[in-house]
Amino acid sequence: MTTHPATHASPTEVFSRSLDLLLAKDIDGWVALWAPDGVLEFPFVLPGAPHRLVGRDAVRSYMADYPDHIDLRSFEDLSVHRTEDPGTIVVELRGIGRVVATGRPFDMPYIQVVTVHEGRITRFRDYWNGTLAADAFDGPIPVGATHSGEAR
Repeated sequence: MTTHPATHASPTEVFSRSLDLLLAKDIDGWVALWAPDGVLEFPFVLPGAPHRLVGRDAVRSYMADYPDHIDLRSFEDLSVHRTEDPGTIVVELRGIGRVVATGRPFDMPYIQVVTVHEGRITRFRDYWNGTLAADAFDGPIPVGATHSGEAR
């Protein structure tokens, strides 16, 4: 009897699915892409915001109200770069939409380093410009401000 290894979605496939879910405002679906112990990191975070979220529940808590604050409408200038680690990709993109509270345009460039293992996100480093976001919000950024999960 021959056994075949399980086939899992590639990092690029998982990331692409994550973008579709964010545009559909399906946060539960987006969080379901995460490994139970996945880590979300923000290397360039603004003061008072979490630098690191550990675990799917912490990510869910942080992202739960995201669609109430940012109405994402598209992702543009998408470029995916493979790395020497087949489970890790580096992605460049722009998130386009509007800030719900102010109606101001939201046009945020991102660089994201995403690691996927067995079809689930295990590490997601999100490099974005907090000052640019604060300008669109006309002040403090509410996303993640009331985070109740583990942050470090």
